[in-house]
Amino acid sequence: MAEESLIAGESKNIEYKVAVPKKSEKYMKTVVAFANGNGGKIVFGIDDKTLEIVGMDEDNIFKTMDAITNAISDSCEPRIRPDVTLQTVNDRTVIVVEILPGAMRPYYIKSEGMIEGTYMRVSGTTRPVEEYMLKELILEGQNRYFDSEPCRELQITDEDIQNLCKIMKETAIKNTWQDSEKAKIKDITKNTLLSWGILTEVQGEIFPTNAYALLTGQLRMQPIIQCGFFKGKDRAYFVDRREFDGPIQNQVDAAYQYVLEKINMGMQIHGIYRQDVYELPTDSVRELIANAVAHRSYLEPGNIQVAIFDDRLEVTSPGMLLNNVSIKKMIEGYSKPRNPAIANAFAYMKIIEKWGTGIPRIFRECRDYGLPDPELIDFDGDFRVNMYRNNTNKASNESISESLNSDEAVIIAMIKTNPQISQNEMATGKFYEFASQKRMDKPSRMRYII
Repeated sequence: MAEESLIAGESKNIEYKVAVPKKSEKYMKTVVAFANGNGGKIVFGIDDKTLEIVGMDEDNIFKTMDAITNAISDSCEPRIRPDVTLQTVNDRTVIVVEILPGAMRPYYIKSEGMIEGTYMRVSGTTRPVEEYMLKELILEGQNRYFDSEPCRELQITDEDIQNLCKIMKETAIKNTWQDSEKAKIKDITKNTLLSWGILTEVQGEIFPTNAYALLTGQLRMQPIIQCGFFKGKDRAYFVDRREFDGPIQNQVDAAYQYVLEKINMGMQIHGIYRQDVYELPTDSVRELIANAVAHRSYLEPGNIQVAIFDDRLEVTSPGMLLNNVSIKKMIEGYSKPRNPAIANAFAYMKIIEKWGTGIPRIFRECRDYGLPDPELIDFDGDFRVNMYRNNTNKASNESISESLNSDEAVIIAMIKTNPQISQNEMATGKFYEFASQKRMDKPSRMRYII
């Protein structure tokens, strides 16, 4: 299995070199890119264009390995210690240089300096890091978070802080359905916001953080959510578009309501009750949008996009996955918060659940709905989730019709003929008259759809 993965082709974590370049800078960019990302392997002795395994000169192979190790150690800052090994593939010997994810980011080529010499691995290619990515790497290397950094241009008072605490509690109550649970929601105070990173103390003075600015809609470059409804399966034809600004928690609710307005609604019959059912699991729709807001990169200037196509709901958020976070881990329930202050606030306001539970629950709810598994895509510095729609409405309606008894079928036919009909009218002779017109047997007892 290890050999198969090694020769499966170049990817985000694999790069081939037919030989060791005389100038080490030609592969040093990839070395620092792997260290700044999720790690990876450079394989010397495989042609990157033809994938032909040419192997290395075995007479000088150990000397070549020492030269690679020394070049990496001398050229990179902070120092990178590679794992250099030999591997036999199809009777040829190749050199495998494994670079582990680094903890002291950003890593860069010494001779080029931090700004010019920092690289990232994006979609299987090595690229110079963009300014916002460099800032994020610096914060990550220092175990700091953008949302917990002071927002010094914003001046606040104790009254402002109390007002945010009040709004957050009101939001938490609104998002809680059971009265018994509403009673358990505790007040939050200035100290609560300090512990969450929404406020910070610097030399005895209280400052708002970027999280505070985002939650109150006052960040200097406050992000928005862009929503679009498209005809077909691509972005060629807009049917409708909206943009939502303001506090980020309000943006989540507005984008969620937008999706509900655009997707289809059907119904299910449970005994005597009629229940409206959306074509997508609504809790999962809300979770997708909330996760995008809570986990996006706020250093990247782009906006979250919520797009509805004929076949899918697509939610795209700026920022590639963090170090040690993979799609496989996310599906299994692993989560690493990019914005812990916002995540704390959203958890209190009942906008998201505990970290790590969202993605597995979305997969489970889609399966319960009979939908395909969602698709998670990490690409070009952004992260996207596709939730696929079930366009078999005709089959669903036939299934519902087959499950109805004669009374329920009559009632549904009456509603379709006259949507304004009342329950009292259905309970009178009109029911029997309508049933007779449909040539159905007179029912033994009346049943209602509420």
